[in-house]
This record gives sequence, C-alpha cells and structure tokens, in this order.
Amino acid sequence: MPRLPLFSLTCALALVLAGCDRESAEPAQPEGAESGEALTGKVDRQFAGEAMPAVELADPAGATLATASLAGKPVLVNLWATWCVPCVTEMPLLDELAAELGDSVTVLTVSEDIQGAEKVVPFFAERQLANLPQWMDPDNALAVAYGGGTGLPLTVLYDAQGKEVWRVAGGFDWSSAEAREMIAEAT
Repeated sequence: MPRLPLFSLTCALALVLAGCDRESAEPAQPEGAESGEALTGKVDRQFAGEAMPAVELADPAGATLATASLAGKPVLVNLWATWCVPCVTEMPLLDELAAELGDSVTVLTVSEDIQGAEKVVPFFAERQLANLPQWMDPDNALAVAYGGGTGLPLTVLYDAQGKEVWRVAGGFDWSSAEAREMIAEAT
C-alpha cells in the first residue's frame, strides 16, 4: 500500500472534519443558498465561565481589534465564512439582531475565509449587511482558541466581564424569541 505524504493525510483529515478551503476556483458549497437552509444549531453551555480568547482581528482596511478590549458590555461573537451555507443563511438574521440590540450588546462577526477581504467585502456589499462589522481572523487564532476543528458557524455569547455564557454550534434562528431570551442572560 503506497504511503501518502503527511500533508496529504492532514488535508484529507481536515476535509473530512471541517470541509476546509481548497485552491479550486469552484465553491466547496453552493453560494447564494440563503433560503431554505435549516438552522439546526444547538446551545452548548459546557464552556460557561471561560474567558474570551485574547486575539487580534483585522478589518478590510487593515484596522485591528484586540478582543481583550471588548470588556464592559456583552459580546456576541459569530465565526462564519462565505462558503458556509448555514453561515450565509443566518447573516441577515444577525444583521437584524445587531440593529435591534444597538449598543446594549456588541455583535462581532468574524470571517474565517482564507481569502479575507477579497471575499468578505463583496459578500457584505451584495447582501447590504449594514449593522455587522467586517472583522477577519487572518491567522485563524480565534478558531484555534475555540478548538480548531469546530464547524461553522459558531456563535459565542460573553457577559460584560468577558466570560462565556453559552455557544451555538451551527446555524441558529437569531430572529426568534428564544434567541432574545438567551441573549438577555448576558445583560
């Protein structure tokens, strides 16, 4: 039996576990599949009380944000990617939620796209997501801090002291009464 190089085994494992980005021009999942995608994310409280990871994010203009500077009010962190169908489905719901919450909770959307601003800027422009920030995790530091193999989307709520309240793995209906009740746990 031929032996595969370590890189091939690693990429194969990553593809199986997380559907990692690839160098193909074709999307890994159909783009624009915004409607009809079931939002079946589950709430997980096993990490409650853990501190928000201290990482540095970047926006398309090159500005940076240290997550450590966010203490003082609740923060809803959403890791997403343009190629992730449930992510695409929930982004308009998060945009509406951010508008509704105003300054009471910071909604922080963080792209895990390898191509960064090249993908993020047109995605936001096409969908007119005016209430969400365009932060990117260029080194995948936040994704690694959350375990590295966690699928997308992943949304984590932190209280004003920067301690985790809960997380949702998978797409979630952020327009629901349940979402509002869950977010109120941090305010």
